[in-house]
Order: sequence, then structure tokens, then C-alpha cells
Amino acid sequence: MASILSEKYPAKAHARKVVEYIQNKHPGAGGVIYLEGQKTRMIEDNDEAQPFRQRRSFYYLSGCPLPDSYLTHDIESSRTTLFIPPIDPEAVIWSGLPTSPSEALQFYDVDEVRYATEVNGSLAGLAKAGRTTVWAIPQQISDGTTFLAFDDTDLATLKEAIEACRVVKDAYEIALVRKANEVSTVAHTAVLRAVRRAQNERELEALFIQQSIAHGCREQAYHSIVAAGENAATLHYVQNDADLARRRNLLLDAGGEYRCYAADVTRTFPIGGRFDERSRAIYEVVERMQNECVEMLREHVRWDDVHAHAHRVAIDGLLRIGILMGPPDDIFQARTSVAFFPHGLGHYLGMDTHDTGGHPNYADQDSMFRYLRVRGKLPAGSIITVEPGIYFCRFIIEPFLKDPIHSQYIKKDVLDQYWEVGGVRIEDDVLVTKDGYENLTTAIKGIEAMEKIINEAE
Repeated sequence: MASILSEKYPAKAHARKVVEYIQNKHPGAGGVIYLEGQKTRMIEDNDEAQPFRQRRSFYYLSGCPLPDSYLTHDIESSRTTLFIPPIDPEAVIWSGLPTSPSEALQFYDVDEVRYATEVNGSLAGLAKAGRTTVWAIPQQISDGTTFLAFDDTDLATLKEAIEACRVVKDAYEIALVRKANEVSTVAHTAVLRAVRRAQNERELEALFIQQSIAHGCREQAYHSIVAAGENAATLHYVQNDADLARRRNLLLDAGGEYRCYAADVTRTFPIGGRFDERSRAIYEVVERMQNECVEMLREHVRWDDVHAHAHRVAIDGLLRIGILMGPPDDIFQARTSVAFFPHGLGHYLGMDTHDTGGHPNYADQDSMFRYLRVRGKLPAGSIITVEPGIYFCRFIIEPFLKDPIHSQYIKKDVLDQYWEVGGVRIEDDVLVTKDGYENLTTAIKGIEAMEKIINEAE
């Protein structure tokens, strides 16, 4: 992994994939791909810049993290030109010299580097050389950029093409996700070692971020979820400021970002070092949900089927515990398990935590599949999260208890014993291969392993 990441990010290979997609949709297509990096934006009523996050489409074809940059890719010649900000003498006083064109050419997988002041002249030159079409993304074109020299402007295809191509990762991208997971493992382990001594969720969030930065992930892939006790019943809990006293478990959903690529990892563990009986029972159900679903992964597996299997395992587990009652097929058909497992089993992962290309259908009338972020068959080379969970959220479950169809399958007296468990989720990042899978997540999991780390910590 270290050797491949010492090479340039394979931007030109990505450009070839995108061109192939465009030409499959528009046979014989040529012209110029045009992309803009994210702009430097100031905080309102302040002289400080907002935190910067590079546009993912631009990064995919450039590998360049610099703000205020531009890119053209000449389809006919397969030539990529990067445009970077020129030197601003006043900015140098405060921030030092920016990356020069010669340095950028050395760093990034492009053919030429020019200053951003030359964008319009370069576009006009390409049009004059016979390039009739410019391919761009709407709402990502600066007011000062002009396409008037081109016969045609296509604003519909490029975004679709890039988002589709991003689904299947190359070896370099896989190595980036693997690296983000390695750093996240260090940070997750640090939280395990500290949880018994911590007083508040925010201490553990701070520790995770500190360890991520110290080991190479300067950014977080998303806002960490550090949820103690019943806070874990909220799927995307972000307050991260509750005291840990008298709470049973901690759900930690956190991942570092390495060179624009994400890790997305969730672990649930006992704050005091030992799962109580009810928490352990729920953890074991979720663990089985994840294990069986991961084993189903291979090229062309239908993700909808894997998600449905997770629900069947959840139903079986909750029947054994006694929270549910009745025939499992009837419970499945009624969708009563959605009360306890309301989200999708997982999503694609890459430059975005919820990566592109999943084709979700949030208007689906079937509650079991409405929030499934990936639909259809998984290709080899895709990375998908497998993150089943069981939650005891009063806001979600109480309407089921009032519904005559669902309430016949739920034992309320048993359910009432589990509210303090909050929620249990286990999440790994898994690479789909032709004949199976590779789990890229190495963070410690399993009851015995986690309890051992927690209790051995000084």
C-alpha cells in the first residue's frame, strides 16, 4: 500500500473512464471536459476562510486539492491541463508561496499546468482547434468563464458519468480507503482504552479526532457520532456532549479521511467494561446480522436481497429474545422489523461517505427499502458499508405499538426492559470482489476483544 500511494493519484486513468462512459452514451463524442475546483469562501462578516473541501468531481480527474483551480481535458488528444491560482503578493505575506506550475506538474497526473488567468484563452484555443462541444457540470461554472466559442454545451452528462465511474475503485483508491481505515482503527482503539475513565461524550470525540490527525487523517470523513446510552437510538446523533454516568453503552460511528477518501466505521461497546445481559443479547443479534450479510457479498449480488436478509436475521433474533412474537414470515411481510432497524444496510464508500452511484429510491412506498442508499447489483471493485443495527427509539417504535397490525407482533412488557440499551450498530467497509469480498476495516470488534481492551486499559 505504501508504494502505490507514493505514486501520483491516477487522474488520467479516471479521465479515460469518464470519456468512455460519455462516448458509450453519445457515440463519437469529442470536445472538452471542463471542471472547476471549489472556491475559497469567506465566513460571513469575517476575514477568515471557511473550512475547505475540494469538489469531488474535480479531484477525481485531477488529484489536485488546491482551491480556486480549474481543469480541461481534451477528449481528442487525451490531454489534461490544470489551472492553478497565480501568485498574489499580498497573500504571500501571510500564507507563504503557493504551489507553482512546475511543482503541480510534478505532484499531479496532468499533462500541463497553467495559471487560472489563462482558462478562457485556453478554452477559446481548443474551440478554434475544432473542439465543438464542452462538457461541464451546472452550478459549477464561474460567472467569468465563457463557452461562447463552442458550438454546443452539454451540462447533463458529465456529472452522471463521473458519479457512475466512481463506483468501481482502482487499486490506488482502494489503498486510500484502506489507509483511512488503518488510521481510524488507531483512533477507535484509543477510545476503547479511554472510555472507562471518560466523563463526557465530548472527551471521546476529541480523542478520536486527535488520534486521526496525529496519524495522518487531517480531516474527518463526517461528523462523528459519539452516543452514550439512549442517545444511540438516534441514528445520526451529533450533540456529543452528554455525561457518561449511569449509561450502559457507547456507540461510536467515526472515520478519518485520507487524501479525500473516507473510512466509515461503527463500534458499540460497554462503557463500564462489561456488557449487561440485555445489551449483550442485542449485540449478538446485530453481530450475526453483519456476519451473515458480509458472507453474501460477491460480484453481482443484489444489495436489496442482502438488506432483506438482515431484516430476517433481526426478526429471528428479536423473536428469540422475546421482543417480537408471531410467525417470522408474517412479521417480515408486515415490515414490523423496520421499527427496530429503520435504515438501509449500507452505502457505497469512496470520496464521499455516502458515495455516488447507488441509485436510491427515497420515494419507495415499501418502508423496508425506502432508505436503502444502494439498489440493485453490486459490481466487483465497489466498496460498500455493511452496518446493521437494532435501536430502541421511542419516537420510531411507539407508533408501531399503536398500530393494530404491528402491535400484535411486539411484546411491550419485554420491550420496556430494553429502552436503556439505546442502540447497537456495527459497521465495516467491505470491498466487493469477483468471488467474494475483502473487509478493509480492521477496528477491533467482538464482545470479548472489546471488553479485553477496555478492561486492560490503565
